Amino acid sequence: MSYLIAIDNGSQSTKVSIVDEVGRVHASAQRPLRPYAHPEPGQVVHPGDDVWDSIAEACTEAMQRFTGAPGEIAGVGLCTIRFCRALMDGNGLAEPLLSWMDDRLARPQWNDPAIRYVTTSSGYVTLRLTGERRDTAGNYEGMWPIDHETWRWPDSSPSYADTGMRREQLFDLVDPGELLGNVTDEASEATGLPAGLPVYATSNDKAVEALGSGLGDELLVSLGTYIAAMTTGDRHTVDPEGRFWSNFGSVPGRYLYESNGIRRGMWTVSWYRQLVDSDLGELEAGAAAVEPGCGGLLTVLDWLAPGDHPYRRGALLGFDGTQGRYHVYRSILEGIALTMRRHSESMADALGREFPELIVSGGGSRSDLMMQIFADVFGRPVRRTRMSDAAGLGAAICAAVGSGVHPDWDSAVKAMVTTADVFTPSPAAEVYARLAGDHARVTDFTDPLFASLNLRP
Repeated sequence: MSYLIAIDNGSQSTKVSIVDEVGRVHASAQRPLRPYAHPEPGQVVHPGDDVWDSIAEACTEAMQRFTGAPGEIAGVGLCTIRFCRALMDGNGLAEPLLSWMDDRLARPQWNDPAIRYVTTSSGYVTLRLTGERRDTAGNYEGMWPIDHETWRWPDSSPSYADTGMRREQLFDLVDPGELLGNVTDEASEATGLPAGLPVYATSNDKAVEALGSGLGDELLVSLGTYIAAMTTGDRHTVDPEGRFWSNFGSVPGRYLYESNGIRRGMWTVSWYRQLVDSDLGELEAGAAAVEPGCGGLLTVLDWLAPGDHPYRRGALLGFDGTQGRYHVYRSILEGIALTMRRHSESMADALGREFPELIVSGGGSRSDLMMQIFADVFGRPVRRTRMSDAAGLGAAICAAVGSGVHPDWDSAVKAMVTTADVFTPSPAAEVYARLAGDHARVTDFTDPLFASLNLRP
């Protein structure tokens, strides 16, 4: 039996799993990340060395829980949050890691002589684990001078000047499944990982999640801090109407097409649970008894405004005194599903595709209520995989292919990804079919209000 270590560093926590060659989890650990820091308006950073610390602690605990032979571990798959940026003065951070929500990421890198290297969160963690300045090409979306066709840095290009980056500041790139380096003695002491263990590249976290969900030509909705709908393709393409965008996939040469999304999707669910100080099981049971539509309560999920509508805010509309905490909770779940149905249909139209089946992944997929709401809102079967941490499983698949545990990507996915449940539409689907149009029009009324409020001193 061979084992793979999957590192899945997300926006709210780091999860480390040790899985076997058929995708069964033998040990795992999780560490929450600390709340983001905001040094100045528009700046959002991970305080201290939080990402590395969480990875080191989760790896240590997972290894302590592992009862197998360390010599049977074939490799590590490293997956971290996309769109983050590490500014380094050498081997260390010059300042805390920039979050994907930091406004500075949308602007060219400033010319600071103290910044010797500019990389992603995965590049920084690779350096800490292996001592190598190497990174996965699949984690370079956004303001980077990468060639989307070759997955490499160009020899010369206006993109260097456009992004404010120099080639010598950037780490070398490898494809998903290729070797990043080997765990150093120092990293072994910090993480409990065996020294010399190979570390393999994955891609960006959404692409790795798609791989771990077994996504092919279906539609996948990822229920994470950022919620998006995804499918796969074989070329980088740009939709002029902005209904979807192309991202690097988790298989070399493949791309991930992503819809517009919800920037604080499952974060909003966590926020509400903390606000009402309720147990998740209690909220789920109570909300399951609420009639679909929540008595006219509608939720607009802009707790973090989208970039093209910076004045938007989250909203709960339609109270009449009959609703309680369970109505609000269910309305948030319905709002997620209705919003993603709209974004998914827009992407499907742009691609000229139909998606008769839906896969749902991420932490929210563990909720039977959420899964049934998605089946009813989308009006089609919805399935979830055995391992809810699809990004972790995807990281393990990359390590399995890189280490030769499985001979190719198709074989690894077939062996390691297993469907656990399928939810089919209930009579509630008729309610949501009528509600979808009304929910889509809510922002026509709230946009002018929030725009006006935003202009007030």
